[in-house]
Amino acid sequence: MLYKNRTTAGQFLAKELTAYANRPDVLVLALPRGGVPVGFEVAKALNAPLDVLVVRKLGVPDQPELAMGAIATGGVRVLNQEIVRSLRLTDTEISQEEAIQRQELERRSRLYRDNRPLPALHGRTVILVDDGLATGATMRAAIMALLPHKVSRIVVAVPVAAPQTCQQLELLADEVICAFTPTHFHSVGLWYENFPQTTDEEVRDLLAKAAQRYQQSTIHA
Repeated sequence: MLYKNRTTAGQFLAKELTAYANRPDVLVLALPRGGVPVGFEVAKALNAPLDVLVVRKLGVPDQPELAMGAIATGGVRVLNQEIVRSLRLTDTEISQEEAIQRQELERRSRLYRDNRPLPALHGRTVILVDDGLATGATMRAAIMALLPHKVSRIVVAVPVAAPQTCQQLELLADEVICAFTPTHFHSVGLWYENFPQTTDEEVRDLLAKAAQRYQQSTIHA
């Protein structure tokens, strides 16, 4: 199965989440950048507010696409100890990569959220959305970032994912919805016909549109 793009993937994923529609406790948090177009469609279908939880993958030196872990807002860091051990990565190498990615995380937080704090999370049902999961490092970091806020329920929702990653995340989240789990996964982008990099401008535009739409829906409710 191929998704045409992130928009259609979000529309498909939203059908798996209808139990969460029109509930005042639900908040959709998308992982930028690629998760935002997906999350936009999910939030629209569920009549829920949309925001972002900024995370960054920690790439292996000389192999930036391979995740040795991830960081998230709030000083969260998770490491893939199996990769760290197998590649004999040093504390210095890990710290150097984290410093670089922490700068980018802070830049994106300022740009996407205009220095706004996260919305109130205590007691809420939070749906974490991304465009897909390979190793799941960034999603694990996102889950860890939510734990101090004492949310009521954490739901992970993605259009496509590696089957093993979905199983692993079930140990951390209250519910995991992977709409499509191909046996021969390889990478997220393979399951989209069009998979361009989402830009900062697109993220800001979608967040603004989502805020306006939700505000209008609450006024007319």
